[in-house]
Amino acid sequence: MKRLSFYLCMALVGLVLASCKEGGKSIMTPVSSGRPYEVMVVADDNCWMSPDSALFHVLDTDVPGLPQAERSFRISRVRPEHFDRTMRLFRNIIIVDINPNTYTQTKFKYTRDAYSSPQMIMTIQAPTQAEFADYVSKNGQVIIDFFTRAEMNREVKQLEKKHNQVISSKVASLFDCDIWMPADMLSYKEGKDFFWASTNLNDMNFVMYAFPYTDKNTFTKEYFIHKRDSVMKINLPGASEGMYMETADSIFVDVRNIAVKGDYAFEARGLWEMRNDAMGGPFVSHMRVDRNNGRVIVVEGFVYNPGKLKRDQIRKLNAALYTLKLPSEKEVSEIPVDNSIDEEKAQVETEQNNNK
Repeated sequence: MKRLSFYLCMALVGLVLASCKEGGKSIMTPVSSGRPYEVMVVADDNCWMSPDSALFHVLDTDVPGLPQAERSFRISRVRPEHFDRTMRLFRNIIIVDINPNTYTQTKFKYTRDAYSSPQMIMTIQAPTQAEFADYVSKNGQVIIDFFTRAEMNREVKQLEKKHNQVISSKVASLFDCDIWMPADMLSYKEGKDFFWASTNLNDMNFVMYAFPYTDKNTFTKEYFIHKRDSVMKINLPGASEGMYMETADSIFVDVRNIAVKGDYAFEARGLWEMRNDAMGGPFVSHMRVDRNNGRVIVVEGFVYNPGKLKRDQIRKLNAALYTLKLPSEKEVSEIPVDNSIDEEKAQVETEQNNNK
């Protein structure tokens, strides 16, 4: 009787565990291994050690807008025969599948949380090594953006669970907006249509300001730099007279159009410096239109961490910028991997590149 009771109990536990699902996955899914922005490639020697080594060169690309060279990802490689249960727990995986008997064209597909969580697996399928290398070379930025966005999604989810409530309250009071910033930003400064927050070490900083939307040329590199420098000069002076923050070199400022929650936004990346001082570092800014109030909202993260790497800090701040909620917006959704970077779009881009 005791044995029967034991088996009934175990059967009940099994049913409970099988029924416990979250987002279509069991809550018992293992936690993924690996560090943020670390990618493991599953490829044989013929692919990985080929003369062009196309995939390695793509993943080894430097992050733009940093004062020193820092590559986009930490890279590791495992042969397919060693891709075992332990290796499958890695958070970011690229599987190279080259088979002329199975594929007639090159494309990629992706899977979320297949073996662990959070996890993103990209499989690149190609009929030959030459076509694989050509595809990867032409779509390198798509691959970089894919895993960068996946990591930023994870950062946004962490910020949703834990963010600085004081900053959210200040932003709500000053701008009628909301944003999720890291909890360790404990220093603040308010100005006219301006707000600044920083960690106690001043290594990670957040700035937000607003101005009326009156010029159709607002979303240009020249206008952005002019507006940024004028706002920073007034609100972020240095320790002595004649010291203030400014954009270091406009030539090296990268700008692009992006989408935030399906709406237009303008992104700028570059370096800042203090006039008449040795301080400086990287920044990333988002400019968005608050149509309800006829104004432009700018949110920016900048880093001051002399002598140390800055890639992960600027990426953490960039992810936080995506959480900005304008007065008309109710929810913060993740930065969708499958919205701007999907298989169909990648295939179209590949065909366009091949036709050039």
